[in-house]
Amino acid sequence: MVRTILTPANTHIELDIPAEYIGKRVEITCLPLDDIDVVGKKKTMADFLGILSRKTGDELQESIRKSRSEWERDI
Repeated sequence: MVRTILTPANTHIELDIPAEYIGKRVEITCLPLDDIDVVGKKKTMADFLGILSRKTGDELQESIRKSRSEWERDI
């Protein structure tokens, strides 16, 4: 595996592929590290506003309600 982090100076990046990758499918991902969520930051349902459909949101809320009720019961 080849992985690197860089700060591009323009919109062009030249990529050298290792010889053992020739003829194989490879994944190339480009994403800004500044936009990655901090590990451990808790998300709320408000973070998904406009991303999830009403139905999916309701299903997630119901799943959360059921999970909480399972933990809050007497054993």
